Amino acid sequence: MRAYERFLDYVKIHTASSPDTESTPSTYRQFDLSRRLAREMRAMGMAEVYEDDYAYVYGTVPASPGMENKACVGFIAHIDTVPEFSGANVKPCLVEDYRGQELPLGDSGRVLSPEKFPHLLSLKGRTLITTDGTTVLGADDKAGVAEILTACERLLHSDIPHGRVVVCFTPDEEVGHGAALLDIDRLGADFAYTVDGGELWELNYETFNAAAAHWEVTGLSVHPGAAKDMMVNASLVAMEINSMLPAGEVPACTEGYEGFFHLTDMEGAVDKAELNYIIRDHSAALYEARVASMRHIEKLINAKYGPGTAELTIHEQYRNMAERLKHSMGIVELAKRAIRQAGLEPKLVPIRGGTDGAQLTYRGLLCPNIGTGGYCCHGPYEHICVEDMDLAVEIITNIVAQLGQR
Repeated sequence: MRAYERFLDYVKIHTASSPDTESTPSTYRQFDLSRRLAREMRAMGMAEVYEDDYAYVYGTVPASPGMENKACVGFIAHIDTVPEFSGANVKPCLVEDYRGQELPLGDSGRVLSPEKFPHLLSLKGRTLITTDGTTVLGADDKAGVAEILTACERLLHSDIPHGRVVVCFTPDEEVGHGAALLDIDRLGADFAYTVDGGELWELNYETFNAAAAHWEVTGLSVHPGAAKDMMVNASLVAMEINSMLPAGEVPACTEGYEGFFHLTDMEGAVDKAELNYIIRDHSAALYEARVASMRHIEKLINAKYGPGTAELTIHEQYRNMAERLKHSMGIVELAKRAIRQAGLEPKLVPIRGGTDGAQLTYRGLLCPNIGTGGYCCHGPYEHICVEDMDLAVEIITNIVAQLGQR
């Protein structure tokens, strides 16, 4: 079975996670796919298949005879889709022999256009899988799941000498919880790769340092006709807080290694207001400076309007995994060689976000990321190529085969 055939089945299973619950998985529907994967893994002959109570699925491709002492590599992908845009009733559309034209996405009124997405011109001659314009596709990261399992099936039915290969499929990556309950000891890998988003030649070992910042602003509401020197309008104070951050250091104005403050949502009235931000920077020093800037604003606001007017809570989410991986670049070089073997030139690209691998690396399992071949994730313009999914399977297989030759 080819990877895209699995993928077309997986995307029809609704698995969007939710940021509004503390349970794992955050949505029970993620079990629909995790249980399906466990059955499929057993049917194809994988060993040690285990699904836990939190929708994590583990499995093993046993080592070839005589290769039991080779390094054990792991591959990890997540089963949930982004909660911000619908993942229900996904209707994938195949476009064979794409010619670079505009593609209407179903009857949604949305169009996948090379004018808006110039990379489409590089996909001429391939078979595209798109949405119908009303949902996400789910290539992030069901493409990674399909590619890993297809590579496992290939290894199980080939004569490629290889060491032990282990996999894990995780819930809740899109809400920042995917690696939290992954049992590293059960997985048993010496090192691993997430297979999650990005073009096939992309190789990622640098992520943001990341935190979430929550502001609660308490105002003083009195009759506006008698408000002189008494009223403190919490909504106006919230606007003042945002104005004290650098206007150019937002996602829409930054790229590459440039960090940002991102106001994700806000609500307010005269007596109460709330602001939520994410703070991101690749540099640990600049990240700490961003956090310090937020805390300084809290101090200034409370000095101006009175103690307790502004209360800031900062929650660290993950750290830049490059701080750990830069001492073990051999596994990055291994992936680079595998990409070259597939006929592509690898590029080291910093992730303007995070992966399960960032958390796992800080928990002791070194885990850079390789691409799935997906484009435009987290929205209705998401798409992927059938042929690129085949190449992703080849890259995974190349990594395993190289380890077998050591």
